[in-house]
Amino acid sequence: MPLVTHSIYFENAAGQLGEHALGYAVVRYKPGKRELLDFQALLTHLSHLLRRRGWHKVLSDQRALAPFTEQEQTFIRERWRQGGPGGHYEKLVAVLLPRDVYARLSVHLVLNDAHEGDVTYHIFEDELAAGTWLRQML
Repeated sequence: MPLVTHSIYFENAAGQLGEHALGYAVVRYKPGKRELLDFQALLTHLSHLLRRRGWHKVLSDQRALAPFTEQEQTFIRERWRQGGPGGHYEKLVAVLLPRDVYARLSVHLVLNDAHEGDVTYHIFEDELAAGTWLRQML
């Protein structure tokens, strides 16, 4: 059973961004191929939400995610992990891994580069465990 978000902050063809009542953002990727601009918009709005709320925690539900494209991987590496426009700040991200094996491989490629950025990723198979971890983190 999915954790309930407080409200929908943004939604497009790439996914949905919500505000959890317990103080973290929730990104739910939609299945299927994504346009790069939709993907960029989703993560840009996520950055805006985190700054606006003063949050640093994210639940990234990637269970329906199609594999990241090379352009998406580059965007994550160059813009998202380094804070993007507006500066650097540490983020904690609980990741629910994709069901698709090829998508899992592309996620692991992104996570392998994580040590270079301002993002700490923790992988979960279960949404309840991911939410519990986020609530325990300062």
